[in-house]
Amino acid sequence: MGDYQAAVPGQRGTESARVPHVPGFAPRAAAGTTDSPKEHGKALRARLPRSAHSALTLSPDRPDAVRAVEESSRDRVPELTPIRVGRMAASPFAFLRGSAGLMAHDLAGSPVTGVAAQICGDAHAANFGLYGDARGRLVIDLNDFDETVVGPWEWDLKRLATSLVLAGREVGADEDTCRAAAFDTVGAYRRTMRLLAKLPVLDSWNAIADEELVSHTDARDLLGTLERVSEKARNNTSARFAAKSTEAVADEDGGGRRFVDAPPVLRRVPDAEAAAVTASLGAYLRTLSEDRLPLLARYAVHDVAFRVVGTGSVGTRSYVVLLLDHRGEPLVLQVKEARPSALLPHLASAGFAAPEPGHEGQRVVLGQKRMQVVSDILLGWTTVQGRPFQVRQFRNRKGSVDPAALTPDEVDDYGRMTGALLARAHAHSADPRLIAGYCGKNEELDEAIATFAVAYADRTTADHADLVTAVNNGRMAAELGV
Repeated sequence: MGDYQAAVPGQRGTESARVPHVPGFAPRAAAGTTDSPKEHGKALRARLPRSAHSALTLSPDRPDAVRAVEESSRDRVPELTPIRVGRMAASPFAFLRGSAGLMAHDLAGSPVTGVAAQICGDAHAANFGLYGDARGRLVIDLNDFDETVVGPWEWDLKRLATSLVLAGREVGADEDTCRAAAFDTVGAYRRTMRLLAKLPVLDSWNAIADEELVSHTDARDLLGTLERVSEKARNNTSARFAAKSTEAVADEDGGGRRFVDAPPVLRRVPDAEAAAVTASLGAYLRTLSEDRLPLLARYAVHDVAFRVVGTGSVGTRSYVVLLLDHRGEPLVLQVKEARPSALLPHLASAGFAAPEPGHEGQRVVLGQKRMQVVSDILLGWTTVQGRPFQVRQFRNRKGSVDPAALTPDEVDDYGRMTGALLARAHAHSADPRLIAGYCGKNEELDEAIATFAVAYADRTTADHADLVTAVNNGRMAAELGV
């Protein structure tokens, strides 16, 4: 199932001596044929009714929550594990954020259509947000791709719907509202996929990454929140971070800046470690398009520090690198360890082939570029002391809506917006006509996945309670509030 269109039989086409078929392009449709991706999508319903997606069947070998957290913490920086546990123990929604591997284990036995797409792998509601394009304009899209793989599109959609139920519960929404948020998330995904299927290919490819999203998803209750987040994102830059996190120093070249310790989140590293990170940037440059090289050639590397990252990634090795131009203006790069996707051990159970072993940073970067409308122009990858890393701009006008800080009235709007964004992201690698054909016009899929989402939210809440118990009885160390 490694091919994106694995579920679609090869379409017949006509050949012409003047215009032969070129591999990599679609074959020309034979005159009078009705064979189409949409019809293939409809035909998949006979094999897998949409109502089947409501099922949640947990395998007998399912690890308990504590063991799952312990296993996912292997090979991370040991002293940071208590911070990770503390963040996951904060709420059921926070637990979901840190347990992509456990949910993949549970989804591995769930029904899938077999349609392959580049999936986020961790498409919960907090992994969408704003960031700047090359000209500083704000774009809204998926923004976390540590787990990205080619896999079943249903996994992303079920994880997103579940996260909306948990976020709704955290903000005090009643159960009907939480279920409605999941239901409308799937509905927005389905309707957006239908819209994309009808558009010219170029229009579909570039759709839904700006202010049109609010009107498309009828998310007007979110306008105030999005405006506040956008204003904050515009100021969330390398310059602002450097002003708060660095200090001026005198050196042999006359002056510069260096990071200031702010434990446990930010700390300076030994000279040998800083040198290894700096040396790895040469290999990083070779992963960039050549037209980016003159830009970076105008910056000099001044310092390196270790910085703790978000809930699911806590414990991975992550550095910030301070670059300064001729005026002393900063650009900060993040060099973040890329671990194997937590989904990899579970793809075979769903009928999908795991990718050949390769550079994990490259997997993350290429997956991100396949899913986003606009990506960071400085995305690349490298290797530091034998470990794979991804490289990107740090604080590139990033902003995000905290789903757990919404009002109950906003949760449904946020679900519709993120559902639409997920559909667009999947449509870059899977033909939207195929998925739209399967999803259909009625609400059968919406009902089924909403039912699944509520059930899995209940399971996650129980898992979270088990983790909290383990923390309280001393089985797991946790540093709270960090």
